[in-house]
Amino acid sequence: MGNFKTLLLREFKLFWQNKILRLLFIGAPLLYGILLGYVYGKGKVTDLPIIVVDQDRSEMSYKAIQMFEDNEVLNISALLYDQNNLAQIAIDKEATCVVIIPKGFEKMVLTKKYPEIVTIVNASNVLTANYASSALQVCLGTLKVGVQMETLRKQGTPEKALLSQYEPFKTSFIKKYNRSTNYMYFLWPGVLAAVLQQVLLLGLALSFASEFENGTFKKLVLKCPSLFKLISVKIIPYMFMSFGLWILYWLFTLWFRIPLYDNLWPLTIIAGIFILSVSFIGILVSIMVPSQLKATEILMVIATPSFILSGFTWPLSQMPIWVQGIANLIPLTHFLKAFRILIIENGTFSQTYGVILNLIIIGAVCGFLSYIALYFKRKKSLKEIEA
Repeated sequence: MGNFKTLLLREFKLFWQNKILRLLFIGAPLLYGILLGYVYGKGKVTDLPIIVVDQDRSEMSYKAIQMFEDNEVLNISALLYDQNNLAQIAIDKEATCVVIIPKGFEKMVLTKKYPEIVTIVNASNVLTANYASSALQVCLGTLKVGVQMETLRKQGTPEKALLSQYEPFKTSFIKKYNRSTNYMYFLWPGVLAAVLQQVLLLGLALSFASEFENGTFKKLVLKCPSLFKLISVKIIPYMFMSFGLWILYWLFTLWFRIPLYDNLWPLTIIAGIFILSVSFIGILVSIMVPSQLKATEILMVIATPSFILSGFTWPLSQMPIWVQGIANLIPLTHFLKAFRILIIENGTFSQTYGVILNLIIIGAVCGFLSYIALYFKRKKSLKEIEA
């Protein structure tokens, strides 16, 4: 019994002596508790961007637009008067819904021809689609009742008989991209991308840290004096293995019957840039932290919340600005945006240029810092060899 207590005390002592472990074990739950509290602090989605196509330009269509603006869930990001380039504008504005008010709407309402307002719902994000479509249904339902009752009052219909009359116009909601609002199609690919980032970070955390720990870095420097080659030797194997994982993911889509066929090659190119960016982050931490355990722990802290912060499930626009800043430093945020544009929304490759630029910037900065850090590590090792 006494020996057991001694071992317990030793474990507590070892824990407290490890600064990184102490920080992660106590600080990480505290950090994530605060961070996630801010991410979901609003508790509801507001100011979701919608596009209104007002082909009627009448007093009645203006009332509908005013009702949309007064709803806290909705924000009109573009008011159009025709449907030219509507699909492209919807992607550029990241619109959750497109409301089309037909030409002659007011006239048809007044003459009881029952016009139809068409609402196109972007179901690539199930959460925002449900919020926006529900808000639009409330607005259009209120407008519908108001117009109906006002028209019938003018005709002298008694108040008790008002609700038994026909509706003045119809509304249709058309879901695009994920018509069945299947959560598997929406969430599963994003989680797999997060897993890919995590395994890359964990693998590359050991790349240089293991060399430093095992005392083999000096031999490696003598064998390969070029810093560029040193970094390439560590990254290229992971590039090949990641390509194998990419093929495995594609086979998964066939097995689970997930429609992931269009724009697959453009997404593969972006995936390659994404893997490079993630690899340079892993290399940088592995050089800066010459301990396998500590490097792994640090990269786990980076990888664990990345899917939550990516904006794939909970919109980035609903997070505080400083949280958005952290999210934009993580490659997964930009890759998942490209995935949504190309695969779910069936957009064009040119619409992902901003995403590609962000990934290149992250990779270039981390690659440059890795080169500088490795230069000083090599210089120190060469001095030790000469001594």
